[in-house]
Amino acid sequence: MPFDPYAPPPMLTAELTGIGGRIKQLPEDFDVEEIPAYEPCGSGDYLYLWIEKRALGAEYFVRQLARKLDIPVGEVGTAGLKDRHAVTRQMVSVPLRVEGLLDRVNGDGMTLLKTGRHDNKLKPGHLRGNRFRILVRDPVPAAADRLPALLERLKTHGLPNYYGPQRFGHDGETLRIGLAMLSSPASRSRKRPESTAGSPALPSGGLRPPLAMPRSPFMRKLALSAAQSALFNQYLARRLTDGLLRQVLAGDVMSKRPFGGMFVAVDLPTEQQRFEAGETVHAGPIFGRKTFRAAAVAAEREAAILQEAGLTLASFEGFGKLVQGTRRHNLVFAEDLAASAEPDGIRLSFTLPAGSYATVLLQEIMKSQLADADAGD
Repeated sequence: MPFDPYAPPPMLTAELTGIGGRIKQLPEDFDVEEIPAYEPCGSGDYLYLWIEKRALGAEYFVRQLARKLDIPVGEVGTAGLKDRHAVTRQMVSVPLRVEGLLDRVNGDGMTLLKTGRHDNKLKPGHLRGNRFRILVRDPVPAAADRLPALLERLKTHGLPNYYGPQRFGHDGETLRIGLAMLSSPASRSRKRPESTAGSPALPSGGLRPPLAMPRSPFMRKLALSAAQSALFNQYLARRLTDGLLRQVLAGDVMSKRPFGGMFVAVDLPTEQQRFEAGETVHAGPIFGRKTFRAAAVAAEREAAILQEAGLTLASFEGFGKLVQGTRRHNLVFAEDLAASAEPDGIRLSFTLPAGSYATVLLQEIMKSQLADADAGD
């Protein structure tokens, strides 16, 4: 398959017909509960607030909470971003000094459920995962017959851990900027250009206007992360289409499940047994300066992805901490995946680890267009 960062990645259940339907017709249709990495210890200079929000975007929610408590936005800590078109429960940290103002939190789509004290500010990534309860309205009449095979395939084989399309910006614009940055030596220098031509890594599809390079560190990191994510998706898509999603390759970087250290696969029979027993999972590349290196066949496959994108490992130099690189599990397992009938449709419930996308799983089951869909975190 050619390198095409805009193409929808292939699905694990491609030959199984989906149940159709629609999501997010009401906020209550998309219920998400954060699984914190830890509970507040009971003492410290920060208050941890367990808040339910309804129909509030992540950034707007933080701004409104800061306004209510009369603190700068930067003093509000969150572990992950939660979708606007949903009812969500998540942990938020604020300075202890606002303890007397907590009665202001309730209202305007927010409900304070409980509080606790802790000794550090909550930071992005301080969560284990998210529990989802999602109502699929108007499924096809044959949905009940189609569901068992779909659920069984995903529970036993695992979900390809793709990044969702929302990662790449409207019409892929954020991705386009990120790939252009990686392809342009000038974008690595301190003196950044106002604009540059589109990245040679992108497929040709007619002339495109020049891109304005982001100047803020946040937007630069966002664009570069989109490019890294697209490269990972392409790597994982290639692995799936080659029938290697459940096979350990020589030189694969393996990771212990659910959390643990990484190592390179050498003894393939042993590592295949550990993989099939659910002890480990192979991890794909988030390319960057510090990405844990694969070896042998696995390294050759990863290098081929970069080559087809018109990039090399040197493309990631010069961006400081923006593209350090890491590894991402190629498969995630929603062992609690279940479905139940309701008067208005079918309710899907499942848990995903932090950073995985509910919409990727929903696409496998529904085979429908998912507009304005939620990102995992």
